[in-house]
Amino acid sequence: MTHATTPFDLTITPRDLRFGRGSRTERWWNGGDPVATSLYNALSATFPKGEAFFVDSVRRFRDGAPPRLAAEIKAFTTQEVMHSREHVAFNKRALDAGYDMSALERRVDRRLDLVRSKPPIASLAATMALEHFTAILANQLLSDPRHLAGADPESAALWRWHSAEEIEHKGVAYDTWLHATRGWPRFKRWKVKAKVMLFVTRNFVVDRTLGSLELLRQDGITGPRAWWRLFWFAYVRPGMMRKILGAWASFFMPGFHPWNHDDRALIAVEERRRTAMSEAPAP
Repeated sequence: MTHATTPFDLTITPRDLRFGRGSRTERWWNGGDPVATSLYNALSATFPKGEAFFVDSVRRFRDGAPPRLAAEIKAFTTQEVMHSREHVAFNKRALDAGYDMSALERRVDRRLDLVRSKPPIASLAATMALEHFTAILANQLLSDPRHLAGADPESAALWRWHSAEEIEHKGVAYDTWLHATRGWPRFKRWKVKAKVMLFVTRNFVVDRTLGSLELLRQDGITGPRAWWRLFWFAYVRPGMMRKILGAWASFFMPGFHPWNHDDRALIAVEERRRTAMSEAPAP
């Protein structure tokens, strides 16, 4: 059986865009819903430091990589640096809206410090797993308009731009991992990546849940009410976490590669949307 690899005709294109500069973002920017807002804000709190970690983890293995992979690592790095920059600005607007995300950022620091204390291949493995996570979340965000229904236009545009580029470069960390572990026995490679994904998944779910609950607490929403509303939004309607389960499980299958599912059509749709909005006459 022949398994997919990164498409030969794929071009990873850094799009140097800026969002929300000079504008004020409402506290509940995502459809006026504190729960939807808290989940996306909690995710954004991880990006500046998390994506810097991704860049460092992958770039360490660029030397000696095949020329095509080396070029993709460079483009991946450029995209991630711009994602970090835009989420720094986004997080600043959340701060201006009255949220304190320092506890969320400290948790990110603790997680990253733990991984950095291990050999570089551990950081690459964690990046590979997290990049699959972000890619399948991005697929869902672009596939279902309910996730950003009624959101502030500039914030929604940021998340769609970020999601499109996460899909576009979703194979880079995985291909870097395959190159870095090319001398490993097949079962060892699978065992390590499976254990890392389980560890990453546990931390991702726990940390994003606790982060969202902390932001909801700052809105006066606590206890069983906060837990139930967050669970409903994440797992029932629109239910992004429930909908990614199959794509998440595919990671453990023999012959897995992120590009086994070619979802570049979502990038094209987003590009057309952005072009149409930029050409629309000003109100």
